[in-house]
Formats: sequence, C-alpha cells, structure tokens
Amino acid sequence: MATKKMIQDFYKSDAFINSEVLDTFLHPEVVLEWNSSKGFIKMSRQELLNMADELSRAYVRSKVRISHLIKEDDTIAVRYSHYVKTIENPREEMLLAHFFVIWEIKDDKLFRGYQISQLF
Repeated sequence: MATKKMIQDFYKSDAFINSEVLDTFLHPEVVLEWNSSKGFIKMSRQELLNMADELSRAYVRSKVRISHLIKEDDTIAVRYSHYVKTIENPREEMLLAHFFVIWEIKDDKLFRGYQISQLF
C-alpha cells in the first residue's frame, strides 16, 4: 500500500477508539514519542492499544481533520486536529487537541512516531 494512502486511511479510521482497528496499522515494534501538555510520554504498541481502549470508554466518535500531509521516502509529517463526541453528549463535536506528528513507516506499518500536541 502506498505510504500516503495508508496514513490517510489510518487517520480516517476509528483507530483512536478501536484497538482492533489500531492494531492493523501498527508495526510490532512501534514506538511513539509524544511531547504532550502533560510532559513527555514514550508509548509502546501495547500502551497505544490500551489508550485506544480507554478512549473508547469516553468517546462514541473520533474524527481527525488533516491540514497538512507531507511525504518524503518512508517518512510522513501530519498536522491535524482531533475532534470527539462524548458518551454524555453524542450530538456535540468538540475539539480535543491539535497535533503534529512525524511517522516513520516500516513494512507498510506505523513504526516510529514523534508527536507534539496542544490541548484546545
């Protein structure tokens, strides 16, 4: 699969709130280094899957709006905003945070991620 299309499919999917979907995109040795508003987090494959399970308990819908997508070889840079709908109020879409991530792709899977986020 083309790298750019794989990334678009990933961000259009329910991967953030469905660990089974997320698992299909992750390389077995994936690592995400995330500089968040809460500090630095380094996440393994299992930690990413656990986070998707946790988010699925709070949100009924997850939507990503990509503003920038730049590819060079097996590296992709993505700038996006993440919107969610809560279980308590499923009709209202709210902005969760803005993100910038650089993904290294290996074997058509997300392999190394370097992400920065800012809460809304």
